[in-house]
Amino acid sequence: MARPRKFDEGRAVDAAMEAFWAAGYEATSTQDLCEATGLGRSSIYNTFKSKHDLFERALSRYMERKNAELAELLDDGARTARQRLRALLQRIIDEEFTHHPDGRGCLVVNAAVEISAHDPSVATALERDYGVRLEAIRAVIESGQRDGDIAPDKDARTLAHLLIAAVGGLRVSARAGVDRPALERVADATLTAF
Repeated sequence: MARPRKFDEGRAVDAAMEAFWAAGYEATSTQDLCEATGLGRSSIYNTFKSKHDLFERALSRYMERKNAELAELLDDGARTARQRLRALLQRIIDEEFTHHPDGRGCLVVNAAVEISAHDPSVATALERDYGVRLEAIRAVIESGQRDGDIAPDKDARTLAHLLIAAVGGLRVSARAGVDRPALERVADATLTAF
């Protein structure tokens, strides 16, 4: 008879997410995952099958959380569409300089740069996640166009792609040492396209 698990699987995924986020997929060893989760190798492999499986679950958890935060920010009816989009860009800047001054950036951006080119399952997950964000941002842009806050002659989908590209660029630029005032000017300049 198999022994019941004596750990919280969700907490283990969260701890693994932090480990992968801090060091990256390749640099995170099984021993690092054992230390982060408090689990032994056999518990990790019996529960998650592989390091890759655990990474995919951690990445999925990260995406769920970030997309929930995005939805909350974009659903703020007290702000105009343009203000919500600027708040999104500001949140990225604040995360890079206040919440993650260790330079770990965004797990999604990190995974896209580090492993998506040679990992089809991660690439598919990233593509799905991109689509979720694209549609949420596009909907806000279209509402802003209806309200007269955003130019109605612009293609909302293209503007949504632009905003997502700006988010990635802000994150990478922050990691490259660009200072906060410069990134805030980039955020403002991005919205001039709207």
